[in-house]
Amino acid sequence: MTRAELIELIEAQQEAGIRISFPGKSNARKTGRRVRPRTLREVKSLGAGSESERARNLVIEGDNLQSLATLYKDRGQVDLIIADPPYNTGRDFRYNDRWDEDPNDPGLGEYVASDDGARHTKWMKFMWPRLQMMKSMLRPGGVIAVCIDYRELFRLGQMLDELFMEQNRLAIINWQKSYAPRNDKNHVSAATEYILVYAKDESRATTSLLPRTPEMDARYRSPDGDPRLWKPKDASGSKALKNQTMVYAIQSPFTGEMHYPQAGSCWRTAQRQLLTWIKQWGADYELRDLDDATERAKIIGISPSDVPSVMGIVLKTPLEEASAAAHQRLKAGRWPELFFGQKGTGRPALKSYLEDVKQGRVPTTFWADEDYTQPLALGTTSWAHTESGHSQTGIGELDAIVGLHHGFDTVKPLRLIEKVINLWCPPDGRVLDPFAGSGTTGHAVLRLNAETGSERRFTLIEQGRPERGDSYARSLLAERLKRVVSGKWHNHIMDPLPGGFRFAALDRKVDAAALLSMERGEMTDTVIASHFDSNRRRGPGLSYEAPAKYRYLVARNADDEGFFLVWDGPKGNTNLTEDVYEDIVAEATDANLKPIYHVYARLFLFQTDDVIFYQIPDRILRDFGLDLRGEPFSEE
Repeated sequence: MTRAELIELIEAQQEAGIRISFPGKSNARKTGRRVRPRTLREVKSLGAGSESERARNLVIEGDNLQSLATLYKDRGQVDLIIADPPYNTGRDFRYNDRWDEDPNDPGLGEYVASDDGARHTKWMKFMWPRLQMMKSMLRPGGVIAVCIDYRELFRLGQMLDELFMEQNRLAIINWQKSYAPRNDKNHVSAATEYILVYAKDESRATTSLLPRTPEMDARYRSPDGDPRLWKPKDASGSKALKNQTMVYAIQSPFTGEMHYPQAGSCWRTAQRQLLTWIKQWGADYELRDLDDATERAKIIGISPSDVPSVMGIVLKTPLEEASAAAHQRLKAGRWPELFFGQKGTGRPALKSYLEDVKQGRVPTTFWADEDYTQPLALGTTSWAHTESGHSQTGIGELDAIVGLHHGFDTVKPLRLIEKVINLWCPPDGRVLDPFAGSGTTGHAVLRLNAETGSERRFTLIEQGRPERGDSYARSLLAERLKRVVSGKWHNHIMDPLPGGFRFAALDRKVDAAALLSMERGEMTDTVIASHFDSNRRRGPGLSYEAPAKYRYLVARNADDEGFFLVWDGPKGNTNLTEDVYEDIVAEATDANLKPIYHVYARLFLFQTDDVIFYQIPDRILRDFGLDLRGEPFSEE
């Protein structure tokens, strides 16, 4: 057994909780470690943006399990994973039985019918290794959000509970995908779907506040002419039993009525502060023992003999004089922060100022439209405001960008994905979507970056339908992102979104023999795809340089350091010699690069302090997570 397998076995033996069981689970647990990484071949025409913009984001065409194995250098670096796997409806999920023995088998398998007795088992065998891989991609405080409907909700939840542990479950979100009930249902029409949210480590994860809406801010006004907008809030709050000394009477300066907190409540502000505010109504007050233990005991919920001694806030000025002064102050405006309604006849209330409230709102587990309208057409400058959008909204958004007849009928609304990103990905974070579909996640990242000035990055994986010669990764996902980056939508021009992405296709398996047989162009793609610097893992990847201009220079990093490839194919020059070094220095000078030279080559025949050397194939194999002793996949 490998070290990772041994640790997993020990954890399974020690854990006393409920564990899901299904045929083939033992094999599924090992599948991820048996998948071979692949080389990534860039398709320039399908990307968008400048070289530096392309280096920030990546779209991979190919199987997501193989892609996740290929992204070894990004292990532990992803802030948020958004996964929208097949819902196992009988028309959206394929399974190849040969994967049980060889997960590298290229066959797609057949669609799993809704009446297949093993459909749930096949779906779990498909999902288990992918969820394992996704977990390893997350940083310690990272979060995964998995979209699902009722068909596999319970099985997915059990798998996530076991893989991530129940204490790391942050939310089960219920979002409204439609509001019109279907008449073909005999019992209950499904109008919602779910997002299961788990942290890799709940204690290290962060959930942000959602942006405040204009409707929320509109509740703050100034009926008294106060220069600061406010709305009333109850002067009392809960937990009377815990704060018994904050349960006492406050006498109104308008009516003389003695006001107590409501049952189970206490005043939420210190008595000294309340006394200061109430005196601003023009009357004098004092603290006085009212012999009201019985009244206060009822509010707290204890015996009168147990009530602590607390004095009430009582008028010292005669009521008639106090009431006249209070009405005069009410008419003058700019009332004190403790007031008694707009006419002076209400219970004690406090002003809650807009500038003092949190600049955001705490999310809840039910997400629905605020106005419950379904946009039938998208305007060229703005869209109808929704909280998360209906499923039809997502299709309408895609129609507007790439045109009709795209063949995609399960599109998540843009605002739904933006909301997930806002909550669980920091402004400079990384988002991974292994079931990218039409590219909604990438679009959401680009739009949020443009709207908020954030610098989030994305990696999207999509296989599409290669059996039909129709790769959604090419014809739909890449096309959508190119259109939103350029602003050239289907029938109208929109403001372009800044950014770009690199498009790469999975190619052949990575091993020493395959690497040593590569031509220069393929080796260049492999170097750029595999390279990482542990000090810069959270930064953008390498940017390509024009291949026709230089013999050795292939890329640069964000610090303007050059990367050079000494490789003329398997039968050409592959070694770093003194003559090659001099040419590298000249190319770096011409490209205005710093005098630190990162060189990939077969042998290091000329050594100098300003060269950082990467040996082919050893360094590339190691960067793909392969063990050099026998080249099985290694988590270490």
